[in-house]
Amino acid sequence: MRLLSRAVPVLLGLMFAACATIDVNTNYDPNAVQQLNSYRSYAWLPTKEGKDPRVYNDIIDGHLRRAVDQQLQGRGYRLVDPSASPDFLIGWQGAIDSKVSAETVGAYYGYYGYGWGPYWDPFYGPTGATYLREYEMGTLILDVVDAKAKKLVWRGTAQAELQENPSASSTQERIGDAVEEMLSRFPPKAAK
Repeated sequence: MRLLSRAVPVLLGLMFAACATIDVNTNYDPNAVQQLNSYRSYAWLPTKEGKDPRVYNDIIDGHLRRAVDQQLQGRGYRLVDPSASPDFLIGWQGAIDSKVSAETVGAYYGYYGYGWGPYWDPFYGPTGATYLREYEMGTLILDVVDAKAKKLVWRGTAQAELQENPSASSTQERIGDAVEEMLSRFPPKAAK
């Protein structure tokens, strides 16, 4: 029983690490869908200044711009100088937030007799335990602004749990995955 109580937190950690997914959402101006479909060229907005050096630094900015350029140029968009009258402007912003989750494992339910059901351990009372886990959640936002109207017309948001002490290659890979998934929804399809 004690071995199980020691193994559960480790197993929970492995389970959460295996489930590290990127949650992506997009939002857009429905009146601008036809206009978005006509875009052919883009330029970068100036990078916003942020207080968190883990997010706002030259390395992250470079990874992000390369990933966006690769996705957009791979689909036929041309990167131009902002003075060359691009169709749209693209910019990014990000944040890292501390989070806490509570997981209750095996509370009152488990294998008992001939099937699953509530049971009571006579030595320890109701079985199960609650574990608190602290982690960091990263958020990345891509904004597409109509260059002529200077109006936000599309926004992609990606959120994922961040690894503790990630390598440079895993950081670059996660940024690439988030950008690819967000931009797979750009431009949006017209509602029917």
